[in-house]
Amino acid sequence: MADAMDVDCPSGTKRKADDSLDEPRPARRIRALDPDVVNKIAAGEIIVAPVHALKELIENAVDAGSTALEILVKDGGLKLLQITDNGCGIQKDDLAILCERHTTSKITTFEDLTSIGTYGFRGEALASISHIAHLTVTTKTKDSALAWRAHYSDGKLSAPKPGQPEEPKGVAGRPGTQITVEDLFFNVATRRRAFRSYSDEFNKIIDMVGRYAIHCAGVGFTCKKAGESSNSLSVQAQATATDRIRQIYGGNVANELIHFSTTADRWGFKANGLVTNANYHIKKTTLLLFINHRSVESSNIKKAIEQIYVNFLPKGGHPFVYLSLEIDPARVDVNVHPTKREVHFLNEDEIIQAVCTQIEEELATVDTSRTFKTQTLLPGAKPVEESLSNDAKAMPPKFMVTGKRRRNSNDLVRTDTSVRKITSKFSLADAGEGSKAGTLDDEPLAAPENIEYESNDREPVTCRLKSVKELRGEVREDMHQDLTEIFASHSFVGVVDEKRRLAAIQGGVKLYLIDYGHACFEYFYQLGLTNFGNFGVIRLSPPLRLRELLTMAAETEKTGLGASDEDFEVGAIVNRVEAQLIERREMLQEYFSLEISPSGELISIPLLIKGYTPSMAKLPPFLLRLGPNVKWTEEKGCFETFLRELATFYVPEQLPIASGAGASQEDVPAEIRTRRQHIRWAVEHIFFPAFKAGLVATKSLMDGGVLEVASLKGLYRVFERC
Repeated sequence: MADAMDVDCPSGTKRKADDSLDEPRPARRIRALDPDVVNKIAAGEIIVAPVHALKELIENAVDAGSTALEILVKDGGLKLLQITDNGCGIQKDDLAILCERHTTSKITTFEDLTSIGTYGFRGEALASISHIAHLTVTTKTKDSALAWRAHYSDGKLSAPKPGQPEEPKGVAGRPGTQITVEDLFFNVATRRRAFRSYSDEFNKIIDMVGRYAIHCAGVGFTCKKAGESSNSLSVQAQATATDRIRQIYGGNVANELIHFSTTADRWGFKANGLVTNANYHIKKTTLLLFINHRSVESSNIKKAIEQIYVNFLPKGGHPFVYLSLEIDPARVDVNVHPTKREVHFLNEDEIIQAVCTQIEEELATVDTSRTFKTQTLLPGAKPVEESLSNDAKAMPPKFMVTGKRRRNSNDLVRTDTSVRKITSKFSLADAGEGSKAGTLDDEPLAAPENIEYESNDREPVTCRLKSVKELRGEVREDMHQDLTEIFASHSFVGVVDEKRRLAAIQGGVKLYLIDYGHACFEYFYQLGLTNFGNFGVIRLSPPLRLRELLTMAAETEKTGLGASDEDFEVGAIVNRVEAQLIERREMLQEYFSLEISPSGELISIPLLIKGYTPSMAKLPPFLLRLGPNVKWTEEKGCFETFLRELATFYVPEQLPIASGAGASQEDVPAEIRTRRQHIRWAVEHIFFPAFKAGLVATKSLMDGGVLEVASLKGLYRVFERC
C-alpha cells in the first residue's frame, strides 16, 4: 500500500511515500536578487498605470511651487505622458542623481516622516518611471542662464542617442521643469498588454487631473490629447473651487453646493469642503477626498457620508462631495501604500463623526430655509438673492410611498415639442381688423430650401496656425458658463418676430427671448474658427464679375450716405478693394474657399452650414467691406476680421413683419414670403439645434442678446393667489 501512495514534492513532482525519509532534499540557497529585478518590482508596485505616474508628477510639480501645469497625453499615457510646470526647477548638479531611488529634497531622517508637509517624500517616483519607460527631463532654475535636458534609463543618466554623451545638455527653455515619459511599460510586456483601451486610461487621467485642479487653489491646469488643438480640460489659476467644479463637473453640481468647515484641537484636524444639497443627486457617489492635500481613498469616510444622505435624498440617490482634511502630520502614517492611495491616521472614527455631524447640520439648515440665486439676463443686470423661509414654499421634499420625489405642478415643463407652441397665440402688430379676400392663412409658416450638395474626397486639413489657436482660446476665455448651459439644454419654442429677429426658447422652467441674429453671428464666427481651412464651397454658375458687385455695393453706400462724387469716389474705392482681393486670392481660396480668378471673376464663396443659404443681396456689401474692414497686414487680425465679416454675411437678414390673418396676396412679394419660410425653417431646424450642440455663449451675448421674460415658478405663485 505504501508503494501505491504518492506524495507531492515541493517542486511539483511526485515521489513515493517510502522515499520521503530516505534521502533529505538539499536546502535551497538564498541569493540576492539582481538590482534591476528589484527596481522593476518596486516600479510595478508604485506605477500601476499611467494615471499613477501622472499623479506623482503632478504632486512633484505642485511641490515645486508651480502655478501652471500643462499636461499632454498620447495613447492613454502609454505612448506619451508629458507635464510642463513653471516651478522652481532643478539644479544642474542634482540631475545626476535625480532618478536614483530614495533621492529626495523632502526629508533627511526617518523622524521627518512624522512632520511631512509635502506631497512626495520617498524619492521613488522618477526612479520607478525610469526603469519602465524612456524618461526625459528639461529644467531651468530662475538663476540659470540655460535650461538643461537629461535622459534617463534604469535610474541613471543615459545618452539620447548611441554615441552621444550622457551628461545633461544645455538648451533653450523657460523657467520650470518639463518631464516627458515615453513608451511606458515598454519592457514589461505583461503589464502593457493588460491595458485594453486607451480611452479608458485617458478618462482616468482626466479624472485625476480634475481632482487636483479642484483642490490646488492658485494653480492652473490644462490637459489634452497629443495632436488635438483643443484642451480636454482647462482651469484658470484664479478660478475658485466652485468655479473649478462647475467647469469640470458641470453647472448642475456647482449650483447646488454647500460649503462647510469644522475643526477640533482635541483630535488635531481641520476639515472644509463642498457638498451638494438635497436638490441634487446622482446614481453613484462622487467623493474627492484629500488628506493633508494628497488625493486618497477611504471607504470608511465614503460610507459614513452616504449614510447621512439617506435621510435627505430619494432612494438610490447619492451626493457629490469634495472634502479636504488637514490632520496633524504626527498623527498620520503616509507610508502605508506604495502609490500613497491610502493613509492611516489616529482617532479615525472620531474625526469622521465630527465631519459627518457638521455636514448633517448644514444639510438640515438648508433644508428648512433655502436660498436661491437667480439672474435676469438683462444687459447689466445684477444677481438677485431670494430667500424663502420655512413658512413659505421651501419645505423639505415630500415623498410618496414608493420613495419617489413628489413633483409639484410648478415644476412641470413642456417636453413634447410636437404639441401646440406658444407662437400660435401671437397676433400680428400690424394686422388690421378688415380682412381681404385671398389671405395667406393656408401657406406654411416654414419650409426648407431645395438645395443639392455634392461630396468630394478632399482630406481635412489640420490647422496648426498659432494665431487661429489663440483666437479659439479667446472665445473659450470669454465663455459665459450659465448661458452656454441654457443653450445646450434648451427647448425651442418658436420665432416671435422676423423683423427684430427674436425667437423664444425654454430653459428649465424659464422662458427667454433670444436675438437669433446676434446668436447666429457668434455661432458662425466660432464655426469659422473651428472649420478654418476646411470650408465647404458654394459655386456660382456662371461666375460673377467682382468689379460689378463692388460697384453695385459702393453706389448703394454712396446713396445711403448722401455723399458727393468728390467725397465718395466710387471708381477709386472699387479699384482698391478689387486689387486687394485679387492680390490675396490664393490665401482666400486656401483658408476660406473664397475663389477669385486672376481676371476678377468670383467663382465660389464659403459654405458654413448645410441647409441654409445666405441672402445673395448681402453679397456685394460683404465683398466691399472686406477692403477697409479686414486687417490685411497682420495674420491674427486678418483672420479675425475676415471671419467676423463672413459671420455678418451669413446672419439671416431682417424681414418685414410676417403676414398672416388679414394680409393680402398683393401686399407681400412672393420672394419675401418664400425667404421668410426658409429662414423660419432654418432658425428652428438648423440654427438652434446647432446652438444646442456647439455654441459657446460669450459674455457679449448678454448685452441685449438674451432676455428672460417669464419664470414658470414665478407665474405659478401669481396664479396661485388668483
